[in-house]
Amino acid sequence: MALDGVYLSLVKRELEGILIGSRVDKIHQPSRDNLIISLRTLQHGTKKVFFSASAGTARVHLTESELENPKTPPMFCMLLRKHLSSAKLVSIRQDGFERILDFDFEATDEFGDKVILTLAAEIMGKYSNIILIGKDARVIDSIKRVSEDMSSVRTVLPGIVYSLPPREKRMSLFEIDKALLGEELAASRSPESSKALVKLLEGISPVFAREAVYYASHGEDKPPKELTGDELDRLVFYLSRTASEISEGKNRYVLLKDKNGLMKDFCFTDIRQYGALMVTKEFDSPSRLLDYFYSERDVIAQTRQRASDLFKLLVSLSERISRRVSAQKLELQECRGREELRLKGDLIMANLYRLEKGMKTARLQNYYDEQGSEIDVELDPRLTPNQNAQKYYQEYRKADTAEKKLTELISSGEEEMRYIDSVFDSLSRASTESELTEIRLELAAGGYVRQPKLKTKLPKALPPVEYVSSDGFRILVGRNNRQNDSLTLKIADKSDIWLHVQNITGAHVIIEARGQNVPKSTIEEAALIAAYNSSARNSSLVPVDYTLVRYVKKPSGAKPGMVIFTNNKTLYVTPDDDAVSLLRADKAKQQ
Repeated sequence: MALDGVYLSLVKRELEGILIGSRVDKIHQPSRDNLIISLRTLQHGTKKVFFSASAGTARVHLTESELENPKTPPMFCMLLRKHLSSAKLVSIRQDGFERILDFDFEATDEFGDKVILTLAAEIMGKYSNIILIGKDARVIDSIKRVSEDMSSVRTVLPGIVYSLPPREKRMSLFEIDKALLGEELAASRSPESSKALVKLLEGISPVFAREAVYYASHGEDKPPKELTGDELDRLVFYLSRTASEISEGKNRYVLLKDKNGLMKDFCFTDIRQYGALMVTKEFDSPSRLLDYFYSERDVIAQTRQRASDLFKLLVSLSERISRRVSAQKLELQECRGREELRLKGDLIMANLYRLEKGMKTARLQNYYDEQGSEIDVELDPRLTPNQNAQKYYQEYRKADTAEKKLTELISSGEEEMRYIDSVFDSLSRASTESELTEIRLELAAGGYVRQPKLKTKLPKALPPVEYVSSDGFRILVGRNNRQNDSLTLKIADKSDIWLHVQNITGAHVIIEARGQNVPKSTIEEAALIAAYNSSARNSSLVPVDYTLVRYVKKPSGAKPGMVIFTNNKTLYVTPDDDAVSLLRADKAKQQ
């Protein structure tokens, strides 16, 4: 990803303008590698800074996300509360464009003396860390302890003197020397100019380097030795122009998405190298972009980590049921020839006078065929003709009974597969421990897992997710199958509107009509929400059925979340996470 040193410097500039002079209000550690510090400011109210030392998503930025915290704070969180509670943020430092931000806090030690404590946020991929540094530059503790066994280059342990990671000398984007750059590029052995540029300039990401080379060589990322004089001039011009825009605060914060809406990358300037393959979304601050880009990824990653056993169970169940249903369908195919068994029994009974015990076959006329054709009927020589007929009738009844039973079993198996898929969809959208517990309890009630042994009181079930349409109508979305049932069959009024994606797993969606006529625009927005909260989130032209709640029924014995409905109409929508996000009730209140 493109959280490079230059982008981090822009985050630093934003934080300095808002947070310098603020005091620490609260400290939380929602997960092993993530930290949130709330600071009280005089002009901007309380602001939250998100720190992450996670290998794939390390970063620092302001956040508006609400994350669930563990009931018992981790030790590092408790340590920070001890040392930094009510501390004053006096400065934020960055050495050049190194991916390290140092937050200096003025705190009070146990003797009542003023001391400066530094919280170093090191954004360095798998080596990322968050380190609290005290007097004499000694490490108080870190979110990740690094022993000599783990690294022979640099240890991070309580009590040792803090040392910076090894640093390579590189040119600055803001001090480009054309002659020196040309010499270094000519001497580079990199197969592509963009890769050489990443190694030569401090704090730039691959996506920005590719954009610079794209501009200089009109799209061709040739080896650096092959760059012409004109291309080098254009490269230097592009780098200098970008540096000026950043210095003057005229740069842009751009997010890249593919045509399916999946977020791919981001940068501190326009990116044109992908042409029509990518669409861009612009943000007004570096923190807003980072918060938007990583928040959904973090929720998905943390949920999958905490619910990995459930994901494995559901995949295993789905595969097992699929194999069983496939085998039953093959058996059903074998039962299709049962009518021929009855026909042979009938023909034997009609020709008893011609048949004798000991015959192995008989060629008999088919009286049911208008053409009067003849067929060969196999006989058991040990049985009388009548016994042979009864044997065929018995095999027919057995096949007939098997077909009916197999049809029921296949229908039941396919329904169970749809249910397992619906639980998987709910699990993929779950973001809190409470939601995971609800899903575990649902599976336990269905006999798929053991009843969980909870050491503490059950977490309070979260209410349905709430949205508000542009016309002011409240829209509710079930978080899981049990809440879908409750929302549709108990909470919703008969005159409310019910929506669900067509033949796809997803949440039940309710528009509260409040006795009014619901406008088409609200129904369309609710359809967008229904498609977004389904397994078709990344698809286009998703069919969404809608009808009045009075026409939605739950069959007797149906699994959680399974309903039937009539009098429905269908809308086709393409899910848009930006449009859906704006309709969230909490977002609407902020606006």
